[in-house]
Amino acid sequence: MQAPDRPSALPAGGAPAKGAVRLRGLAKTYPGERGHAPTVAVKGVDLEIEPGEFMVLVGPSGCGKSTTLRMVAGLEEPSAGSIEIGGRDVVGLEPKERGIAMVFQNYALYPHMSVFNNLAFGLKLAKRKSEEIRETVTRTAGVLGLEAVLHRKPNALSGGQRQRVALGRAIVRDPAVFLFDEPLSNLDAKMRVQMRAEISQLHARLRSTMIYVTHDQVEAMTMGDRICVMNEGAIMQVADPLTLYREPANVFVAGFIGSPPMNLVSGTIQGRAAALHFVGGQGPEPLDIPLEGTLAEIARGHQGRPAVLGIRPEHLVLTPAGACHLLPPMTVELAEPTGAESILYLRGAWGGLSARIAGDRLHKTGDNVSLHLPLDRIHLFDAETGLAIGRTSAGRAPD
Repeated sequence: MQAPDRPSALPAGGAPAKGAVRLRGLAKTYPGERGHAPTVAVKGVDLEIEPGEFMVLVGPSGCGKSTTLRMVAGLEEPSAGSIEIGGRDVVGLEPKERGIAMVFQNYALYPHMSVFNNLAFGLKLAKRKSEEIRETVTRTAGVLGLEAVLHRKPNALSGGQRQRVALGRAIVRDPAVFLFDEPLSNLDAKMRVQMRAEISQLHARLRSTMIYVTHDQVEAMTMGDRICVMNEGAIMQVADPLTLYREPANVFVAGFIGSPPMNLVSGTIQGRAAALHFVGGQGPEPLDIPLEGTLAEIARGHQGRPAVLGIRPEHLVLTPAGACHLLPPMTVELAEPTGAESILYLRGAWGGLSARIAGDRLHKTGDNVSLHLPLDRIHLFDAETGLAIGRTSAGRAPD
């Protein structure tokens, strides 16, 4: 699925705005070696990024996100398509001519230079005046909290400080576009959370265009203005974080966004008299869910065809017997209490699912539970195409 077309970012005069990025039909194929078939890494990506936008490319390993970023940076040559930055086609231009600055996973600092000289290096190459270099470096160090370590060399810094220096080297160049290639993956969990916040705050201050690659959906959801979900070299969906969560365009996005991921059950839409039911799962007792209201209207054109039902773990509710739309009884296979909530991995006669519930009691392996299935939280997907049926599922109420 390609990203939906959006209006071009043009200022009042009609010229493309600084920082606007447009990818059209961008593709990358690596030739096969020793008789092997060529590897298609990126498949005709169309994506438009507004000036000042924080766009995150996210997906599993090998999905093409880093290759796409490297083509924007000029580190990979596209096999097809165009790359525009500020309305200028930059394919064929050297990285230094594109108005971009890149922050790498491994920091890419000069170990023999002080922090000051690492920050100043690009400015010296550009033959800036000494006073301008000192003022720019000092100002950038102040923004990043590096004033006290300007005299140190990288090996005397913590991982977080090294990442700030790498950010500073990008900032002093005043690029039209910042590119981040999984910059936090070498940090521990606590430092990743801190650096996520710092990069987001930096974006809020600079209002520069930023393209950020990660495989971590938490980073994507907490940092991006919009998120581009990729798989197997193609765009699956481009949307803001809440839209991705509430209205996944296909089974892949539904299963990728969310932790634990959305429960997905294969089955069919069946008609009985005037009613529609989803019947699915595996085992001697299939799951049978009545489809009502808007959900039934969405599913009516899919009657008799294979479908996938989705429900997020956090939307399942522990309910006493007698409530409507109860799932068949299920048994706890594994319980993971985390304090405020618990993750339950459950098994029933029709199959298994996970539930995220309030952590007000401990559940143990073998416990029997009853779960309520809110029909207005259900998602339905076409099993053959993987696409959402009706896109808005059951007209879910806002969270």
